[in-house]
Amino acid sequence: MHILLSALLAATPSPSATADPSETFYSPGTIGFIMTFFVTAGAVALIFDMVRRIRRVRYRAEIAEKLAAEAAAVKDAKPASAKPAVAKPAAKSASKPAAKAKPERPAPPAKPKR
Repeated sequence: MHILLSALLAATPSPSATADPSETFYSPGTIGFIMTFFVTAGAVALIFDMVRRIRRVRYRAEIAEKLAAEAAAVKDAKPASAKPAVAKPAAKSASKPAAKAKPERPAPPAKPKR
């Protein structure tokens, strides 16, 4: 048994010199730089898209408020005591019936200057 123990101890290698951590250079390399660039570019693209969508929603809300204000102004402008006019039946014509007039909408707000 003594022979086995001495053979086992003789077979273990001696410890090698370790590198100093302050002298070791750690870098993500080219692939790490490229991946960081794409993640950053994607984040910037998402931010621009979000700002564009928020601006569009805000403009739609402003236009809806203006249309509601105009509708309320038109409704308030009609006198309450006025009787509705009785429509006279029109003579039938062979041509197409007249198209309904579209309500006027306000122009969209001007784009902000940059």
